[in-house]
Amino acid sequence: MRALLSVSDKRGIVEFAKSLESLGWEIISTGGTYRVLKDNGVKVIEVNEVTKFPECFEGRVKTLNPYIHGGILHKRDEHADEAKKLGVEGIDLVCVNLYPFKETIERTDDFDEIIENIDIGGPTMVRSAAKNFNDVIIVTDANDYDKVINALKDNKNTLEFRRDLMIKAFEHTANYDSMIANYMNKRFNDGFGEYQFITGKKVFNTRYGENPHQKGALYQFGSFYDNLKTLKGEASFNNLTDMNGAIKVAVALGKGAVSIIKHANPCGAALKDTLLESYTEALKCDPISAYGGVVAINGILDKELAEEINKIFVEVIVAGKITDEAIKVFEKKKRIKLFELGSDELYIAGDDIDFKHIEGGFVYQDADKVKDDEVKNAKCVTKAKADDFKDLEMAWKIAALTKSNCVVYVKDGAMVAIGMGMTSRVDAAQCALKKAKEMNLSVEGAALASEAFFPFRDSVDAAAKAGVKYIIQPGGSIRDDEVIQAADEAGIAMYFTGIRHFYH
Repeated sequence: MRALLSVSDKRGIVEFAKSLESLGWEIISTGGTYRVLKDNGVKVIEVNEVTKFPECFEGRVKTLNPYIHGGILHKRDEHADEAKKLGVEGIDLVCVNLYPFKETIERTDDFDEIIENIDIGGPTMVRSAAKNFNDVIIVTDANDYDKVINALKDNKNTLEFRRDLMIKAFEHTANYDSMIANYMNKRFNDGFGEYQFITGKKVFNTRYGENPHQKGALYQFGSFYDNLKTLKGEASFNNLTDMNGAIKVAVALGKGAVSIIKHANPCGAALKDTLLESYTEALKCDPISAYGGVVAINGILDKELAEEINKIFVEVIVAGKITDEAIKVFEKKKRIKLFELGSDELYIAGDDIDFKHIEGGFVYQDADKVKDDEVKNAKCVTKAKADDFKDLEMAWKIAALTKSNCVVYVKDGAMVAIGMGMTSRVDAAQCALKKAKEMNLSVEGAALASEAFFPFRDSVDAAAKAGVKYIIQPGGSIRDDEVIQAADEAGIAMYFTGIRHFYH
């Protein structure tokens, strides 16, 4: 039996080769892998001894040879006579992982170097071995070395075993080629080529999808969710989407912030001097909706805060870290789920792209992000001016992360009212005010943010009646003059950012 080992990631390759050798396998290798194996005492055959042709063109051609691919691809039962006639010996295991294209594009913009880190021979060998999984073992992941050795030792090298490795191999090359195509389109076509490839690695299955009759799973770009720790419970599909929304709001507001999400929309958010105070103020906005919701803690969840949260039922808590004492507080609550990201504060991936499924395809776009200077650079369009921008900035960030149409009212570092997902902006404004009144929350002196322009003055009139002090919005309506006039009449300071943040 012969194995061909040629890897870019050399973790564990020496031990893998020695284990194969101890089982009677003959080892073939190339380039750097050959040198590492030889230097570590593995009896290894250099690939040019098999190909009868030297590596050439600065190593661009090493394994593209009939003695290699014939050895991998020929069917052991049907092609044995032809292989013997041609002098082709079987290669029964191929272990390949590919040139580090991802690491290269992250490290440099040198196109010549990037081109040289596009693997050709590697993917070809992987695909050959995967195609002939009936006879050949294909290994593309260093984490599978022990599994392969154990299968060989225990006589469990079954067709089903090799089939699973085959699927993993084709996933490996598909992801690699997709990454290269996406990079080239980003570099030369503004990221919008004829094809768009979206790939992710499965982190875990969810209990089910949005509803119990649907299957679901979490997939990640790169290794972003490797640090997500489940401390209690099991994440559902809906938990994950709500957690995403809650984390984005809490991160946008800054360390020490707390956000509460229900059905993908904020129902509370605050940034105060302590996490306990932030949570207490966030909960005041809409404690009814917070029941069964998701709480994001941008910091460390300790026992004191846990005891306060435990006074009501929330389904999910996600924090930068959760102390052991805090976990014990929730021990008796069977339905609560606890997650942490393994850092002193929450963080987000900050993806540059965004896409949504529509029937028959998907729409794809650059990700919408609120720039740090949007509020700072906003234009005052009224006679009155703001003397403090903290609430304006907080309201603006929350509005950008809330389903349109939306309006957000923030006062003293806490969201006090919100209307979202409405077909009319004035309905959103009035709905928010109605709810604030029901909660005995005053919006007098608050900052109001709208993610898109006010088409009529009615929303401003409603805000003025409630005592709103500041308004921030994109501007751009054909009735901007009327809206500004309404603000001036009420003595409200209004700012135009010139940037819309629809969120559908």
